[in-house]
Amino acid sequence: MDVLLLSRLQFAFTTFVHFIFVPLTLGLSILVAYMEFKWVRTGELVYKRMAKFWGKLFLINFALGVVTGIALEFQFGTNWSRYSAYVGDIFGSLLAIEATLAFFLESTFLAVWVFGWDRISPKLHNASIWLVALAASVSAFWILMANGWMQNPSGYIINGNRAELESFAALVTNPFAWQQFLHVIFSAYVLSGFFVLGISAWHLARKSNVDFFQRSFRIAAPFTLVFALALVVQGHHHGSTVAKYQPAKLAAMESHWDTMTRAPQYLFAIPDPANERNLVELLPVPGGLSMLAYHSFDSEVRGLKDFPKEDRPPVMMTFISFRTMVGLGFLFPALAAWVWIRRKDPQSSPLLLRILPWIIPLPYIAIQLGWIVAEMGRQPWIVNGLMRTEDAFSAGISVGQVAFSLTLFVMIYALLVALNVFLLSYHGRKGPKSQKDKSDDIQAEAVGLRTDAIPA
Repeated sequence: MDVLLLSRLQFAFTTFVHFIFVPLTLGLSILVAYMEFKWVRTGELVYKRMAKFWGKLFLINFALGVVTGIALEFQFGTNWSRYSAYVGDIFGSLLAIEATLAFFLESTFLAVWVFGWDRISPKLHNASIWLVALAASVSAFWILMANGWMQNPSGYIINGNRAELESFAALVTNPFAWQQFLHVIFSAYVLSGFFVLGISAWHLARKSNVDFFQRSFRIAAPFTLVFALALVVQGHHHGSTVAKYQPAKLAAMESHWDTMTRAPQYLFAIPDPANERNLVELLPVPGGLSMLAYHSFDSEVRGLKDFPKEDRPPVMMTFISFRTMVGLGFLFPALAAWVWIRRKDPQSSPLLLRILPWIIPLPYIAIQLGWIVAEMGRQPWIVNGLMRTEDAFSAGISVGQVAFSLTLFVMIYALLVALNVFLLSYHGRKGPKSQKDKSDDIQAEAVGLRTDAIPA
């Protein structure tokens, strides 16, 4: 292996592991904030217990996710210094805004939420977790603006041997970046919804804390359905954006080789990149690819043969990742609809309760496949059409240095992922505290509730 390949593997590995944690942070913070809002509005202590239980899982995921994210930015200076020198004026400003604005806001109000129980008013306490949820989304926004600029450079000029920011407005209104942001946010909400549904179903199947988890189930059900449907619609629009700005990526996603109008979409195909064709093409939808890409059956879709070989993405990996992601993307609304239909009495569907805990890993897989499509489909460019990946990595680093650091990352990150899975599984199966704590009794008296009427 050469230095470039090892550097790419290292960044891909650390990014993928970090993004195991990010979606749950984005979505679960919203659900926890809403659960606490229900407590503040109704005074029912079960909602406070829900906010504390699901909040504990959120905190575990958040804390370990922060650790995995720290190493990412250092790699821009170690493995990718030529990239940083070339686009640092643009890329660095977005990362700086994310850190100084969003992350500090998120961490500050998270501390208020963790340590502020029964020390500040319930309304202010609830406001703190809403601010955490807002800051998490703002953080994702700036990171995805940076990645979106790599996918579709805008608002810059070339000054000598580096790209410099010319229009901040053009940078933050980049249509490709906005599509990526919405795609990530919606997928994060779907993942978080199925996370809550899966754990709730596990307990309901065992008749454990039934009232508690029925309420959790009913909150997560419409949330999951809405964003699963939104994700399908937005994914279609995102595909149109890819067709406009990255036609080579679209061709690789669909294993589309020849430029043509009324391009068909094959529901089943097996690519043969070595011979620039498909081995198998079954179940064609005439004009389907033209319609999906450009909203017209008569539109022309460029094929891979229309691009120089050195500018084509890796077809097989991009194609398989995209098709699998899309298949899962259509599965989620179907499952979410089933959940929504059974939301009032989930225990009447034992099969659903058995299935849902096994669904939890699937949104994680779909999201990771989406990042493979986004990043592998952009190759050989690190900044699309502007800078090749081979020109971006640091000069002077050796194979041994990168191999050593990659080995360390694999060991440490594997430990963190295992710890996260263990802690989430342990506390998720353990469930909420069976007895109300003293502060709950005091709060119940303060709002005039009979604590002996609240389900344990």
